[in-house]
Amino acid sequence: MSAGSMDAGDFAAWIRRTAERVSADAERLTRLDAAIGDGDHGLNLDRGFRAAVEALPGDVPPGAVLIAAGRAIVSKTGGASGPLYGTALRRAGKAFGDAADVDAAALGSALRAALQGVQDLGKAVEGDKTMVDALAPAVAAYEAALADGSGLAGCARAAAEAAAKGADGTVPMRARKGRASYLGERSEGHLDPGASSTALVLRALADVAGSDGVAGSDAAGEG
Repeated sequence: MSAGSMDAGDFAAWIRRTAERVSADAERLTRLDAAIGDGDHGLNLDRGFRAAVEALPGDVPPGAVLIAAGRAIVSKTGGASGPLYGTALRRAGKAFGDAADVDAAALGSALRAALQGVQDLGKAVEGDKTMVDALAPAVAAYEAALADGSGLAGCARAAAEAAAKGADGTVPMRARKGRASYLGERSEGHLDPGASSTALVLRALADVAGSDGVAGSDAAGEG
């Protein structure tokens, strides 16, 4: 049993909530990136999600909301994070098709499509010390919660918790992708900034999915 659904307004709220979380954490993300990367992840992602909020269209289905946000992020975000986050959102949006409402199962499929898009573009797998180390376990946890009968809010919450745990798990890893991989063993002992920002995005989704504005929330599906 899966209860609850999200409409275009809810997905726009997700993008806005993500922008708020990224903006609030931009300095920390940039500090994380300064240790093993270019030192601009937080600033770039803040700029990208601000642009995504500005680009949110009105009177369109959920898929079009995410596709527009993804395009804006690609256009305005520097570094590797722009194409990766933009691809994730666009793949998710395309997975929705023209549906006006998205239930828990459809959102799970879209998150799986987002992960596939990130991996197709970045060629990363779990253990490479990238955003995949947060996104892959998040998708798996979402799907497991759905299979156990959780509603949309419960699934999103499980995904957010798994993403945070996955991000924390990057600390001892040695980077095998991106600029951090050039550091070899010196990349160990640092939290991956992409995984950390991915956890913020999934937490924002859980915030919105668990709000009273989402049809059904967990009231009908978490008993």
